[in-house]
Amino acid sequence: MADDYLVRIGKLIRDARQHRGWTQAQLAEALGTSQSAVNRIERGNQNISLEMIARIGEALDSEIVSLGYAGPMHLRVVGGRRLSGSIDVKTSKNACVALLCASLLNKGRTVLRRVARIEEVYRLLEVLNSIGVRTRWINDGVDLEIVPPAELDMGAIDAEAAVRTRSIIMFLGPLLHRMDRFKLPYAGGCDLGTRTIEPHMIALRRFGLDVAATEGQYHAVVDPAVRPDRPIVLTERGDTVTENALLAAARHDGVTVIRNASSNYMVQDLCFFLEALGVRVEGIGTTTLTVHGVPTIDVDVDYSPSEDPVEAMSLLAAAVVTESELTVCRVPIEFLEIELAVLEEMGLDHDRTPEYFADNGRTRLVDLTVRPSKLEAPIDKIHPMPFPGLNIDNVPFFAAIAASAQGKTLIHDWVYDNRAIYLTDLNRLGGRLQLLDPHRVLVEGPTRWRAAEMMCPPALRPAVVVLLAMMAAEGTSVLRNVYVINRGYEDLAERLNSIGAQIETFRDI
Repeated sequence: MADDYLVRIGKLIRDARQHRGWTQAQLAEALGTSQSAVNRIERGNQNISLEMIARIGEALDSEIVSLGYAGPMHLRVVGGRRLSGSIDVKTSKNACVALLCASLLNKGRTVLRRVARIEEVYRLLEVLNSIGVRTRWINDGVDLEIVPPAELDMGAIDAEAAVRTRSIIMFLGPLLHRMDRFKLPYAGGCDLGTRTIEPHMIALRRFGLDVAATEGQYHAVVDPAVRPDRPIVLTERGDTVTENALLAAARHDGVTVIRNASSNYMVQDLCFFLEALGVRVEGIGTTTLTVHGVPTIDVDVDYSPSEDPVEAMSLLAAAVVTESELTVCRVPIEFLEIELAVLEEMGLDHDRTPEYFADNGRTRLVDLTVRPSKLEAPIDKIHPMPFPGLNIDNVPFFAAIAASAQGKTLIHDWVYDNRAIYLTDLNRLGGRLQLLDPHRVLVEGPTRWRAAEMMCPPALRPAVVVLLAMMAAEGTSVLRNVYVINRGYEDLAERLNSIGAQIETFRDI
């Protein structure tokens, strides 16, 4: 029995290492051991302590076995079932995490309505609580109340929670107005290849922030005498870069012009929230933002973030892949118009209701009904562009959709280093995806999906794409260690079950 467990643990470690893209030698170096020892562990030929398992999990950022609490969560999927009925889109994950960071600007009470209860939010709340911010769920756990302390205790920051989220990088903008020096752990999150903070620093240096990255931390020093004296031009039109610049500009006592800004959905929600704080923002929805900052923000604010266009795309893809008729309600249509135009070209049969406003009073929503369709591969390649182009996070869903279409589709995910590689996990479920290089994959359809047991990819959207393919595959599949899905989706399995899926959550070791 003990040998059996060693083999199972070894397989989990091997799968986690391979999905991280590491060799046995790289894992051995991280653990301070030999490659031969890692090889023996993965083959189940070496006794392994709980301490070593925990160290391996930390090195691979994977909950292989959890100590002191329930082990990693897995999903058992009975596929080949049709979905039906209707389902509401939840509020935006990316907007919610930006608003949590933005709450640090405010000395007053912040209430955020219908906050996504996801792991990414929980990690940020752990960080905020550790530095003295009081948070509590109110109104039967639907809304979130945030009350900051007079002084933040950055020395007590929960580093373990911080390194598990990329969103911690958005603390830089608010904190530079609160203290002259502070430290933040390195940003973590999905494994999407090397990503530099230099675009953030190009913007934030204009507000006097200087950061040295050493020993697993960002060491930040602020010179309050430095102020932006001309427009800030972002070197990349990134969402978090734009948000960080906005957060810095909000409490700058003057006017800040930000050019080459992202106009994506989470940036717009942040702008609407800043307006509720008393900060005037001109150019919302464009690539030039003019921010009229205020040096002190002390207001009680109540704000409702809009719905998540990427979750909406997930649900639309679920209907397409399972050949189902499904109504997806509260879809933020202005952030899915390109995706729907591509799907119409491919032959998608769908209709939509007249537009209505989200609870923030600004974002346009519709209800979309999707019906089973005979899809053809698009003539042009699928590739992301900054808004109003096809959303970067929606590209992976086209891998599953293209696999359901007749013909060959080229997907070019030029933004991330590793994400296209993870899409080839669909081959284990019967897909025919050919990796041309780290950014391009050729998808051939239609696909006869088949059930499989596999490790969850370490990137959020490819992980959900694998789950959708499992829902389409006849038979029973198992997707192991789905923490990454829980980072970005609230109760996804239960909600899919409510419209006809059959997904069971379970834990083993």
